[in-house]
Amino acid sequence: MEKWSLMTVTVLLALTVRWAVSLGSYSGAGKPPMYGDYEAQRHWQEITYNLPIRQWYFNTSDNNLLYWGLDYPPLTAYHSFVCAYIAKLINPDWVALHTSRGYESQPHKLFMRTTVFVADLLVYIPAVVLYCFSLKETSAKKKASTCALCILLYPGLILIDHGHFQYPLSLGLALWAVLCLSHDWDLLGSVAFCLALNYKQMELYHSLPFFCYLLGKCFKKGLKGKGLVLLAKLAGTVLVSFAACWLPFGTDVEQIMQVLRRLFPIDRGLFEACMFSSPTHCPDKVANIWCSLSVLIKIKNVISPRTQLKLSFAVTFLSLLPACIKLTVQPSLRGFKFALVSCALSFFLFSFQVHEKSILLVSVPVCLIINEIPFMATWFLLVSTFSLLPLLLKDELLLPFAVTTPAFLAVCLASFSILEKTSAEDLQLKAFSLSLRGYVSWFKSFPRIVRSLFLLSLSLMGVLSVLSAALPPPQRLPDLFPVAVALVSCLHFLLFLLYFNVVILWDSKNRGQKKIS
Repeated sequence: MEKWSLMTVTVLLALTVRWAVSLGSYSGAGKPPMYGDYEAQRHWQEITYNLPIRQWYFNTSDNNLLYWGLDYPPLTAYHSFVCAYIAKLINPDWVALHTSRGYESQPHKLFMRTTVFVADLLVYIPAVVLYCFSLKETSAKKKASTCALCILLYPGLILIDHGHFQYPLSLGLALWAVLCLSHDWDLLGSVAFCLALNYKQMELYHSLPFFCYLLGKCFKKGLKGKGLVLLAKLAGTVLVSFAACWLPFGTDVEQIMQVLRRLFPIDRGLFEACMFSSPTHCPDKVANIWCSLSVLIKIKNVISPRTQLKLSFAVTFLSLLPACIKLTVQPSLRGFKFALVSCALSFFLFSFQVHEKSILLVSVPVCLIINEIPFMATWFLLVSTFSLLPLLLKDELLLPFAVTTPAFLAVCLASFSILEKTSAEDLQLKAFSLSLRGYVSWFKSFPRIVRSLFLLSLSLMGVLSVLSAALPPPQRLPDLFPVAVALVSCLHFLLFLLYFNVVILWDSKNRGQKKIS
């Protein structure tokens, strides 16, 4: 009973923070003609409610795809339709075809914010709570609630979902999939992940770890016996799940192809919204390798779009290959969670048409291992939130950022004493350090070096945050601070990618894992 009391307080505190952030501004507020992501979500409700399904993804006189055309999979569209149905009952003006474009009012804002709260309460938060209770390392009542508190107070997700405006459904469904797999409910986990993927195509960031982990389990069971049966069941589950999601579009091949073209607009080139296309203008700033390199080399001017696609695919594939091979050969739940982080980070750094918000696809898996490597997880989560700073400033979310980020750090310091957990063993680098101890003399002072780098990183991020918020940039370099934020964040992410791959590749113990038989 006591553990549920502690968890109830934790959830109430998390909801209070979300409510406070939701009182502020949102993406594109009062900024015609395109407004922002808030208007995009409202517009999808307008389209899905007023138009037949066959027109949802096609350009027509009633559905101008250049104005926030639907570009997510069918489950997003179905969710928009459900929200629109409720909105119509409250106030038909909110979803009226054509005339509701750019609609803004306090009652409508309350409604839209409430839909995000409901998604959080029904999908994301329950998954976090149950996940924390399921952790063997957190069997103590206090440990489960403190772990949940750190995850639920992660500022990046709160600021994007309840500030900028976004639904946490795909990440919540992916978390349910991880939870199911941790209990060996492989078929239910497959269904949950298929739903996540059919809500947002960016869940492809997590697809290879799911595939490799389940395939590895089949190999371990033997492909001439139980493994083959499991593989057949998994394949059937995936096919049925996708068929159910795409059923309304399945009667027409052209419908399916049009949806796929909307989901994967490869003709746009390598950059979607992360182009440092000129020294004086970069509309959105993404802390990945292509945008960072474009500060020096204008990639889009020297490489054709098709070559960009091939290059991006090759680099992404090669960067995630070691973790995927290790997970397939030695499937373990611990390895699976670390592979989710590593593969998602590879996608973010090297893949095609990355948005700055995609860093959340890395951050949520990092939250899942915060109890195992609290120091590095906290550090990563702080950097990921910092990388969103240009977007948050654009949405006038500086105050929520300035409050929630230090508060999150304070909670992690109090919950895990992270500054005391910087030894090679605490960072899961013992095996790696033993292999280098004879060659690298400074490994003895490793904890002190790591703490110094952490404090230097915090100082740098703090200075750049203050400069970005308080000082106007030089006239000749109007994007100086956003570019600096992106470059600093990208450098951090590259080092984190190296770290997570070292942990994965040098881990031979798979401690605390159930034997797969």
